[in-house]
Amino acid sequence: MSEPEGHHFTAGPPQGEIAPSGGREPHAVGKRGGHIHWPAEAIWEAVYPLLPTFSVEVLPEVDSTNSELMRRARAGQLDPVLLVAERQTAGRGRLGRSWNSGVPTTDARANTIPTLTFSLGMPLVPLDWSGLSLAVGLSIVESLHPELKLKWPNDVWLQDRKLAGILIETVSVADQRYAVMGVGINIAVPDAQGLRTAPAGLRELLPEMDAPAVLGRVVPALVQAIQRFVEHGFAPLRTPFHARDLLYGRELQCSDGMVGVARGVDATGALLLHTGDGLKKITSAEVSVRPLAPPASAAELP
Repeated sequence: MSEPEGHHFTAGPPQGEIAPSGGREPHAVGKRGGHIHWPAEAIWEAVYPLLPTFSVEVLPEVDSTNSELMRRARAGQLDPVLLVAERQTAGRGRLGRSWNSGVPTTDARANTIPTLTFSLGMPLVPLDWSGLSLAVGLSIVESLHPELKLKWPNDVWLQDRKLAGILIETVSVADQRYAVMGVGINIAVPDAQGLRTAPAGLRELLPEMDAPAVLGRVVPALVQAIQRFVEHGFAPLRTPFHARDLLYGRELQCSDGMVGVARGVDATGALLLHTGDGLKKITSAEVSVRPLAPPASAAELP
């Protein structure tokens, strides 16, 4: 496996201790076109009490943060790590779709990047894997803004436009199962040309936020949310998910042709779809929203 090119830095255990994954004291490095200040050390300090072997790594460029952590896991690197990429050249979304992370800018405003892309990898032994992508999405929207909604099973939307996506992959190595949770968040509104879904950007809600600030806000809470999920599963999150559910009351069509009205999710995170043949549980089919069906004005859990 070749190493990703470019300067990078890591944050790891205090000086004198070396993380098994190679983490070390954070240090500043230049990058082509300027310098983006990432809160790597602050994130590590917040997460270290929860995950003592945790490290943070920032790369200027990689094909895909998920792909990189999956490669490392297959090579036996199974410690918890946050991998951030300022640019992805082959970012991936659900069902093999591409995810464009954009190109860092070097204008006078602050050396920003239009999309935050990161992956969090760690060994997990949950009671039930069902609903993990919903738990990740819920943590992200709760960390960012009340107006953000969740589109089952793995997207964050703002006003019927896609703002973020989540991709979860796992690999079994020896007697451990390693999970990689990839997240892409539009900071600025990207060019909509060629996109299947109209895009949104977080700066529409939070004009002063940049990618490093968003990373520092979401990651510590996300680690805690994942640990709670491992212990308790999705069931305790059903009610808070319902409050953020973009699809409830809307007419949907699944990729297998099934049509119905969304009625929330069950205790495992499966989508509940009211069809002509009764209530169906959807666990893997992709869902697309029919634009003529307005959201329900008020809803109760079924």
